[in-house]
Amino acid sequence: MCISISSGTRIKTRKRNIAAPLDPAAFSDAVVQIYLDNAGDLELIAKSIESSDLNFSRYGDTFFEASFLNQWKTFFLCSKALILDFIVVFIGCRTQPGTTKPDEGERHPYSIIECEPKHELILPSVIYIQKILRRKPFLIKNLENVMRKFLQSLELFEENERKKLAIFTALAFSQKLSGLPPETVFQPLLKDNLVAKGLVLSFMTDFFKEYLIDNSLDDLISILKRGKVEDNLLDIFPPAKRSNESFSEHFTKEGLVALVEYNEKKIFEVKLKEMKSALTTQITEEADISEVIETVKLQIRDAKLPDTEVVRVLWDVLMDAVQWSGKNQQQNANAAMRQLKTWSELLNTFCTTGKLELELMYKVQMQCYEDAKLMKLFPEIIRSLYEADVLAEDTILHWFRKGTNTKGRQNFIKALEPFVNWLEEAEEEE
Repeated sequence: MCISISSGTRIKTRKRNIAAPLDPAAFSDAVVQIYLDNAGDLELIAKSIESSDLNFSRYGDTFFEASFLNQWKTFFLCSKALILDFIVVFIGCRTQPGTTKPDEGERHPYSIIECEPKHELILPSVIYIQKILRRKPFLIKNLENVMRKFLQSLELFEENERKKLAIFTALAFSQKLSGLPPETVFQPLLKDNLVAKGLVLSFMTDFFKEYLIDNSLDDLISILKRGKVEDNLLDIFPPAKRSNESFSEHFTKEGLVALVEYNEKKIFEVKLKEMKSALTTQITEEADISEVIETVKLQIRDAKLPDTEVVRVLWDVLMDAVQWSGKNQQQNANAAMRQLKTWSELLNTFCTTGKLELELMYKVQMQCYEDAKLMKLFPEIIRSLYEADVLAEDTILHWFRKGTNTKGRQNFIKALEPFVNWLEEAEEEE
């Protein structure tokens, strides 16, 4: 409050909150000193940090960065109010503006970047950060910030340093580091310039290899799905090498055969789905059977689909196209028989061996077992397929006598017995 000289009246003035100036350098030096005072003993460092009065809520990022590297600060000065905490964990000190060169000030030799790129040497730092996060859970956002910035700046690291970062990242997920979301890690990597230089492929390869030491492929796929990269793994390859062949060649060479097999299975499932979709459209539109046969042949050639899978898909598509009745069993039987009569040539074209015929019988058996409305149609379907020359007598007799699929088998054997007896009697007469 003050008094106006001209009028003598009192004029109210608003008191201003004066914020303390940011001093990330002092914070970084203080954290580094804790490392030095405890000679890199992470257990003692964690206790010292817990009992210190340092402002972690203000300088959260800096703490982690300084623990990881030994040489970062000013590349991140645009957010210096938050950065300093994580810098000390990752790097070990501050850095000069816009560079990765060490800045003046305290530094320590116990950062992640200073150690060898080995699982057993980096794991203690991950466990240490986990302890810090449990005591100061608000720091998880700072860890996310730092991880995002590091990963977007891979080109500023040496190859050996990128490997350490990949190992740390894998161990962070393996140890379920508190709250670190996969999208924070993977999405920043997909920058065009990083991908084009092969840096992302190298990083992810090291990440995969490290993570799979202690975790299953299913665990890895789960993380990739949460990170929204599981469906586009080819995007980590430089454009000139972005092919399934390159994927298989690269990861086979790196010893990640399980990942290659997973990718091939995924490709296979996509191709089967595409084939099923194309055939469904043609059959629904009642296309000429010769066109449908040609479509299947093209799919087999282009996608290299196994004959057994083709037979299964053909049966699924044909049965899915039938207009089933809710309760009228006779209508269902008539509809199924019409469908088989109409498309028997399609089945006959691709059921070319006894093995494939038997595969078709097993497929029919499973569908009749799983679908109540088809349960009693099994013998009629088999007889219809026999009369259309899709199934041979020997195949039916083999299934009846030695079939290995047990689902509903006893019921189906009993239902098919009259037809089998007729086949056997006809065989004896011949």
